[in-house]
Amino acid sequence: MSVRPPQSFYQPAFTNTGFNVLEYELMSERAAALGRQGLKVEKALAALNAWDPERDSEVLRESLRDDAADAVWGFFIQRETCGLRNNREIIKRYAIPNEVLARIGAVRK
Repeated sequence: MSVRPPQSFYQPAFTNTGFNVLEYELMSERAAALGRQGLKVEKALAALNAWDPERDSEVLRESLRDDAADAVWGFFIQRETCGLRNNREIIKRYAIPNEVLARIGAVRK
């Protein structure tokens, strides 16, 4: 598959160098990975929000919180690899609960 960068990235001095093609591919893969990780966060948070205390156990909730924390942690790391350091907007946008944020990066047995 051949990929051509958009014309807005056109730089006459570096038209057909392998570096530009590789850099463009890497940027594209980082963006795709960020999107996939965002979907994992949405799915994990939806599962946590769907937990019902009347029909589900507290052990299940603990597991859902851990899964959500792992997904959010991976999302934060992926954002950092893309150069996005501020996570406040993401916490608001995804409505990440404090109980999940408190578990980010925790090592479980």
